[in-house]
Amino acid sequence: MMKKLTYCGHSCFCLEADSGWTAMIDPYSPGSVPGLRLPKLSADAVFCSHEHADHNATDEVELRTSGPANPYTVETILTDHDDQGGTLRGKNRVLILKSDKETVIHLGDLGCIPGTDVLSRLTHADILMIPCGGYYTIDAAQAEQLIRILEPKLAVLMHYRRGKQGYDVLASAEDVCRMIPEARMLGKSFVTPDQETGVILLDPIPEALLD
Repeated sequence: MMKKLTYCGHSCFCLEADSGWTAMIDPYSPGSVPGLRLPKLSADAVFCSHEHADHNATDEVELRTSGPANPYTVETILTDHDDQGGTLRGKNRVLILKSDKETVIHLGDLGCIPGTDVLSRLTHADILMIPCGGYYTIDAAQAEQLIRILEPKLAVLMHYRRGKQGYDVLASAEDVCRMIPEARMLGKSFVTPDQETGVILLDPIPEALLD
């Protein structure tokens, strides 16, 4: 089971399992996301949804050479980074981590509502990390639609603007909450998944915030 999910800003998360195994998802390069600078972190694995600088900075993560085994099976699904069949921004990989106790899904820079063949593989996740800022990804209205279709236990929103953090073209956290009335700002950087349900926004870790 996941012990802790920590938000590092933008679409980057650190996942920590009960066993102590950790994974970084979509780390971003220095200077790639306004207002954010990912600190050097260590993990047992790194996963990237696509090869854009704000999602594929594997060199920003120190991989541990020994540690607990990965308790999850890993699956990816290729989707589009835009609503034009990938011709505008390319492809995106949805990450699915499964154990005998839970399913964790990170949708990356999903750019459109997938077809039913993909949606059927994403339903009823325990934790779903979903973009909502629009322009580069689906927007808040589409995110809400997907959450209703997929019915995750916990949906964690990502890829939006928060104050000075994030791209100007993205919807702000406040705008997202107005468009998704059930969304809640937790006011902290991490969540213990088995203690939360619904739709939430996390604050980036303080170490990632630039003045």
